[in-house]
Amino acid sequence: MLKLLYFEPTAFQFLMLCSQIIFLFLAIFGSKCTGAALPDQPFVLVLGVAQDAGYPQADCQKDCCKTAWEQPQHRRMVSCIAVVDPASNQFWMVDATPDFAEQQRLAQYVLPGRQLKLAGIFLTHAHIGHYTGLMQLGREAMGAKAVPVHAMPRMTDFLGNNGPWSQLVSLRNIELHLLQPGSAAVLNERLRMVPMPVPHRGEFSETVGFRIEGPGRSLVFIPDIDKWERWERDINAVVKATDYALLDGTFYQNGEIPGRDMSEIPHPFIEESMARFSQLSAMERAKIRFIHFNHTNPVMRENSAAAKHVLDNGFGIASQGERFGL
Repeated sequence: MLKLLYFEPTAFQFLMLCSQIIFLFLAIFGSKCTGAALPDQPFVLVLGVAQDAGYPQADCQKDCCKTAWEQPQHRRMVSCIAVVDPASNQFWMVDATPDFAEQQRLAQYVLPGRQLKLAGIFLTHAHIGHYTGLMQLGREAMGAKAVPVHAMPRMTDFLGNNGPWSQLVSLRNIELHLLQPGSAAVLNERLRMVPMPVPHRGEFSETVGFRIEGPGRSLVFIPDIDKWERWERDINAVVKATDYALLDGTFYQNGEIPGRDMSEIPHPFIEESMARFSQLSAMERAKIRFIHFNHTNPVMRENSAAAKHVLDNGFGIASQGERFGL
């Protein structure tokens, strides 16, 4: 006899379900939807959501990491996305994180029964969570052959003139491709990547986000920025002009790291961002997913008041494995 299973969702699960339904509605009925067949539609795949050091963070003995140390299912990989094109059997990674090996494999086998090819890597900047995974392409690991690495001028100079990264260039494990602000890198006839310079600590390189343009929709990815008001562009206008926005959500609020001057590590607190985005319509707010969470950020814990507050205000919290159709 067939038995029907029933469960009563928690309030958090109900809010997450509503959020997913909104995003599905946007994906199917969005104003730029081409109506193309879904199996070959390119998409963005979320490969990680944590800040550069991952979650849990090394040597963290605090309550914020205790559960993740004890229960591996709560762990999160470093912020990273892949642009996947089923039609060409290719994917491109945005950033090369310390979790590169697992993230590369997740993208490679994201489509059942198929093995996709890594066609290139786009780098946002030279902080440890965003480029150090390049070491996996070297002779001690993959021994890759001329993987295209797309980077801005200072980032390109940094990789080409500093070891061990320069060895990847000299051994032709990677091939550097220069990006210019606002100038699109054409991946193929269906996909383009447009770098958008943003203000952020620039010890070794400039920092960019990316606008990813597909045949039907677009997505903006800005995992790191100092503060929205320091950017020459209006982030609300950027959100209005795209279909999805994965935005810096490193910290939930000021004072999150006791005993640390948080002005030394400036990011737009999620509370600040929600206030700034409150003038957007409900449909526009639903485009936004926060990402790049520090281990102290309570939104990563699904039963937290912070996570519920974000969802109650019409925003989303990025999760590993999410897809956004382009």
